Amino acid sequence: MGPEDRTPASVSPATRATPNIVPAEIWSRLVEPSTLNVGDQPPATPIAAEAERATRVLHAREQAQFALPSSPRVITVSNQKGGVGKTTTAVNVAVALALHGARVLVIDSDPQGNASTALGIEHAVGTRSIYDVLIGNSSLAEVVVAHESVPGLRCAPATIDLAGAEIELVSLVARETRLRKAIVAYLGAAPDDLPHYVLIDCPPSLGLLTVNALVAADEVLIPIQCEYYALEGLGQLLSSIEMIRAHLNEGLAVSTILLTMYDARTRLSDQVADEVRRHFGPLVLDSVVPRSVRVSEAPGYGQSVLTYDPGSRGAMSYLEAARELAERGRAAPHPPPPTSSGSTESRQPIVEPAEDEERAERGVT
Repeated sequence: MGPEDRTPASVSPATRATPNIVPAEIWSRLVEPSTLNVGDQPPATPIAAEAERATRVLHAREQAQFALPSSPRVITVSNQKGGVGKTTTAVNVAVALALHGARVLVIDSDPQGNASTALGIEHAVGTRSIYDVLIGNSSLAEVVVAHESVPGLRCAPATIDLAGAEIELVSLVARETRLRKAIVAYLGAAPDDLPHYVLIDCPPSLGLLTVNALVAADEVLIPIQCEYYALEGLGQLLSSIEMIRAHLNEGLAVSTILLTMYDARTRLSDQVADEVRRHFGPLVLDSVVPRSVRVSEAPGYGQSVLTYDPGSRGAMSYLEAARELAERGRAAPHPPPPTSSGSTESRQPIVEPAEDEERAERGVT
C-alpha cells in the first residue's frame, strides 16, 4: 500500500475516505452517531423505534394525559365467545388509562381469575374476592386491592369460588342487580377518590355473572377477533343486551368495538375487519390490536403488555385504543336491536350500520 492510500491520523472521522462498499450517507451516520435522531428526525433503526415507543409508555405521566370523564364510566368488556382477547383488552386498557392519569378499578367477574393473574393480584382460595360481594356480605371496598406498580389502578379479584356463584345467585333476591348495588355503594363512599373508569371483565358466557356486569354498566366494549368465527354469537350478545335494556338497565349502550388478533399477513383479517367496520361504523376503534407473542406472554409474568414490553407494537396498540376510548367520552344510549320474536316497527338497531347512516344522508329510505 502506497503513501497515497493511507489516511492521516489527524484527519477527523467525518472527512475520512468512505469505503466503496458502504454508501456515503450510511457511512457518515456510522462514524458520527451523535447525528442520529436529532430534532424531528425519525428513529434510525428498529431498535431505536422500539426504544422510543417504550419511552412513551414508561414516562406516560410526563406526557399529555388522557381526557378524564366528569363522572365515573362503568364499562363492561364482554363477548360470550372465548379466546377473543376480552380479558387481555380489559387489563391492558385499564393499565394504559392508569398510566395516563386516570384512576381505574378493574372488577374481575370471571371465575378463571385471568384478569387478576394478569395484574399480579393475589386470588388464591380464601382471598376476599368479588364472590364475597355477590354472595356474601362484603362491600366492594373490602375486597379492592391497589396495584403495586401502577399508581391509580385497583382490582377486585376473582377466585375459584366464583364458579359456583351462578347456581347460588339463582335463589337470591334481586340477583341481577347485586353488582350494580355494590358499585353504587362503592362510588358513594369515596367521593374524593372516585375512579374515573370501572372496567368489568366478564366470563365467556351469558349467565348471571355476565348479566350482573351488564346491569351494572353504562357501556359495553366488545372485542372482536379478526378470524372466521368472530361474528358468530354476536347477534345473541346484542339480543341479550336488548333484553337487559328493556327490563333491567335502559341506559346500557354498546359504545366501543375493538378488533383484536389482527394478522396483517392474511387476507382473512382484512376481510373480517372490513366487514365489522362496514356494519358497525364509528363504533369500531381505529386502533387494531395485532396478533403478538408479547401480548400472550405478559400474563404469565403477572403483567400487562405495557409493563412487560412497553416498546412492543401490542403495547402501543392498546395505548392508542385507550386514548381513543378516553377521547370519545361517554356514549349516549342506543335503541335496542330488532329481534325475530318481537315487532320491529318501533325499534332501531342498538348499533346502526354505517351504510344506513349514508343512506339517511342521501335521503334514501
